[in-house]
Amino acid sequence: MTDMRRMAKYRSLLALALGACLATGCGALPGGGGGAQQTLTVMTFAPQDTKATNMAGMPAMAKAYERWINGKGGINGRKLRVLTCNEHNTPAGAGDCARKAIAEKAVAVIGSYSQHGRAFMSPLEAAGIPFIGGYGISSEEFQSTLSFPVNGGQPALLAGAGHQLARSCEQVALVRPDTLAGDSMPILLNAGLRAGRQQEASDIRAAEDASDYGPQAREALVDAARGKDTTKGCVTAVLGARTETFFDSYRRVETKQKKPQLASVLGSVSQALIDRTGGKESPFEGAYVTGWYPVASDPLWAPMRQVIADHAFGDDEVDPSDAGTQTTWIAYSVFTEIVKTLGDADTIGARDVARALSRSEGVPTGGLTPDLKWRFQDLRAVSGYPRIVNGRVSFQVVQSGRLVAQAGEGTMDMTQTLEGAPGSN
Repeated sequence: MTDMRRMAKYRSLLALALGACLATGCGALPGGGGGAQQTLTVMTFAPQDTKATNMAGMPAMAKAYERWINGKGGINGRKLRVLTCNEHNTPAGAGDCARKAIAEKAVAVIGSYSQHGRAFMSPLEAAGIPFIGGYGISSEEFQSTLSFPVNGGQPALLAGAGHQLARSCEQVALVRPDTLAGDSMPILLNAGLRAGRQQEASDIRAAEDASDYGPQAREALVDAARGKDTTKGCVTAVLGARTETFFDSYRRVETKQKKPQLASVLGSVSQALIDRTGGKESPFEGAYVTGWYPVASDPLWAPMRQVIADHAFGDDEVDPSDAGTQTTWIAYSVFTEIVKTLGDADTIGARDVARALSRSEGVPTGGLTPDLKWRFQDLRAVSGYPRIVNGRVSFQVVQSGRLVAQAGEGTMDMTQTLEGAPGSN
């Protein structure tokens, strides 16, 4: 009788414990596949509501990815929890976002944008949190052993723009922000121009939050016309969100000569900007644009577009043609593939993710990039940017109001060009 009472008491206690676990999510039961019960917390941060660069589409894409992947049962049964943070385009804001990721025990920071690499990388390094697929605007993203870039960042875009312009421009004027991040732009653009046997571009600095760029536009027109053949001058502006403001000022500047060929890079020019400024009648019609990935109309983007349609419906921030949105999609795809390789581990921490990334023999991204790998033997001798493992760029042009692949150009790997560039740090 005593044994029966003990058994009944044991069953009652077990039932209470099971009920408590189900109510509070206290973890896995013995033998129940503990790893699948873990929630993976990650963060995406980007500047929003600032007077300069805003990248609201990146955290918006991250939240859409969260809804989509959790609707499919998570990653190997693990729920994904995405935190977002506004870094306000300031060092303090970037540092605050990094510290929030640490406080929330994030296992990775994914698909984020900040030009203040020193402010966010140091805290993340101290906590062992990997930074996956940053936008590539800060040099620290290509230096830290805990950074895993998915594109060649600003270095590849600028070197690619130099290649693209060298084929049709005799003289190039570069208008760029007067910031620490902007200081490396002339070096990188000139590396591409030199590879195409053209002389260096003139360097025109501008405030990144100006409301008018008339003086810079006039200076660019004069500099672009200094070649022997004044019809082969080019003006390229890389001012982020303020590129539109610059070209608006540029359009109003009177000139007796033929205006030069215009150019920029994705991130400063996008399909949404072209649409907003007139489509076929846009001042960007005929402009050369260098990007990292296939053009937005490429069928390779179909999975991302479907996720946006199903899980970001009505959110105008998520533009499938935006380079930030695309980078965030690729970065989350990388994270998902890496977590899958960790199988049914009881728990997955930040250092586990970083270790798996560092040892991977290649992470596929559905053809949007080459398979990505960040092992020591995969790093390249690019001064100041040793962790560029994907230097590929695509050459595009605005035709009939649409960004399309430039005829006969396709893609090119900028790694060798960057290896020959002088150090910029």
